[in-house]
Amino acid sequence: FLFLVFYLVMIYSDYTGYPFPTAPPVDPFAKIRVDDCGKTKGCFRYGKPGCNAETCDYFLSYRRIGADVEFELSADTDGWVAVGFSSDKKMGGDDVMACVHDDNGRVRIQHFYNVGQWAKEIQRNPARDEEGVFENNRVTCRFKRPVYVPREETIVDLHLSWYYLFAWGPAIQGSITRHDIDSPPVSERVVSIYKYEDIFMPSAAYQTFSSPFCLLLIVALTFYLLMGTP
Repeated sequence: FLFLVFYLVMIYSDYTGYPFPTAPPVDPFAKIRVDDCGKTKGCFRYGKPGCNAETCDYFLSYRRIGADVEFELSADTDGWVAVGFSSDKKMGGDDVMACVHDDNGRVRIQHFYNVGQWAKEIQRNPARDEEGVFENNRVTCRFKRPVYVPREETIVDLHLSWYYLFAWGPAIQGSITRHDIDSPPVSERVVSIYKYEDIFMPSAAYQTFSSPFCLLLIVALTFYLLMGTP
């Protein structure tokens, strides 16, 4: 018995003075992976063709994780970025999740309800596992919220399909103000969290020559120039 005690004391003394190994540093915010879009998560991109989560004017992804849906949002702004869940394509009566960059440099996830054209903050916030960052003049965040919720006007059930409203804009002292553009983009059709797509929507700067009217005008002008008298 004495020999066993002596042996344990020797082992302990060999390790005293040596710190326990520390865990390797962890990235405070894992970058959003766009190569998963349309495969293991659904994505919406608004901006320049070929843009990603770090270069689009606005980016959103969603994926189911157990009883939750994980959302990732990013926008070219120093204020806030949000997604709204709506029964139509108009603002009003919408459940909204927003990631807001405050004056302390933090990005907080807040819950709003659109009353007409005004966003009212709701204290009951369904978000969890929240994280966000403000880098390179972009607000980026990630959070989860339950698929099913008790029936309540301000929080929708995500197992149902909704139009997604996309918006971003400046903030003053951590409070959101009017969105950056007069007509923020909206999903063309209702979105199901059970269907993963990778949808691109060109911003206004890249829509000029993509409309049927503009294409027809270009064809007519080209024909006129070719057939005109030198």
